[in-house]
Amino acid sequence: MLDLRPFNRLGAADHGWLKAKHHFSFGTHYDPDNMGFGALRVWNDDEIAPNTGFPAHPHANMEIITYVREGAITHQDSLGNKGRTEAGDVQVMSAGSGIRHSEYNLEPKPTKIFQIWIQPTTSGGAPTWGAKPFPKADRSGQFVAIASGEAGDKDALPIRANARVLAATLKAGESAQYTPTKARHLYLVPAVGKIDVNGVNVNARDGLAISDETQIKITALEDSELVLVDAA
Repeated sequence: MLDLRPFNRLGAADHGWLKAKHHFSFGTHYDPDNMGFGALRVWNDDEIAPNTGFPAHPHANMEIITYVREGAITHQDSLGNKGRTEAGDVQVMSAGSGIRHSEYNLEPKPTKIFQIWIQPTTSGGAPTWGAKPFPKADRSGQFVAIASGEAGDKDALPIRANARVLAATLKAGESAQYTPTKARHLYLVPAVGKIDVNGVNVNARDGLAISDETQIKITALEDSELVLVDAA
């Protein structure tokens, strides 16, 4: 089953410094019928104005993946971690038993990110943070795991969840395939471009919820950059 969630129908919030679209219920956008998709709880499409950001705030028992689409995000947390994650890079925070962090755009232009929250398989544990570059050339024409709870995804940033976050870049006319295991929840969003997924057209920043499909074929109708979550 393929359930298209068009970008222009997503929940929205405009805080001036932050313009956000919510693929699932979040904050002031409360949608009791759309609280997540399997272990995937949040997918926010955020645009953060220059020299603004999220001041220090707490999290616990959540895996938080930040995919930077444009610009850069600067992280600081209560463990003493500091880092700047720029476009093409990914950061992961396992909130575990509890952590406080801030996220700021200290760049001269807006920063655009996908922020993805996945429920962990177990509660508690020591919080961790990490970041890593994933060059687009390395994921050209294929999906590459960028964050994963599967032991086989050795190059991915680790998360404590029964889930994988993957990325791919496709040139117009190129195709990629993905074979989900049974009873998984897949959620696919093109960061840029336009694609066809098993006969369904998906535009940039639309969401596509996928379940009970034995094979996924994705064909780029334009040069495209894709992010996919495969979760229990």
